[in-house]
Amino acid sequence: MLGLPKGEVFLAPWTHTWQQEFQLEKEKIQQGLQQYILEIHHIGSTAVEGISAKPIIDIAVVLHDFHDGGHCVSHLESLGYAYRGTNILPERHYFNKGEPRTHQIHMYEKGSRFLMEQLMFRDYLRNNQDAKRDYEELKIQLSNANKHNKHKYAEEKTEFVRSVLERI
Repeated sequence: MLGLPKGEVFLAPWTHTWQQEFQLEKEKIQQGLQQYILEIHHIGSTAVEGISAKPIIDIAVVLHDFHDGGHCVSHLESLGYAYRGTNILPERHYFNKGEPRTHQIHMYEKGSRFLMEQLMFRDYLRNNQDAKRDYEELKIQLSNANKHNKHKYAEEKTEFVRSVLERI
């Protein structure tokens, strides 16, 4: 399953399809943007095998220079993404795709603290079964309590994420 309707919060069991979707999307993104990007990463819970997640593929695109994000808009719009600007999330260009929403792109400049935190948290969960289990249990609890409030759902995960980042 892929896609989360606007205003809803629910989790789906992890599936190999998410990794395949990421790979397909990565190839499409790279085709028109090679001169601006350094790397493309699968981030978020769909990138952590075995953990339930909101069925949206989160993609981190690493730019040579933050201002290059503006040069990427038309190519990504041709792939069905909507550009949401730089004011939604700190120090990143943000794009989303679909209704229900199926993909999100977070464009960071190389060396961004926010990018490094995303990658460190993802990798920690991939390598720590106890943390992965605890995080999934928290996400299930929060998704059940916040079925129609994605902001509260995300906000209430923050303490767990911060505690992990402080340990690594």
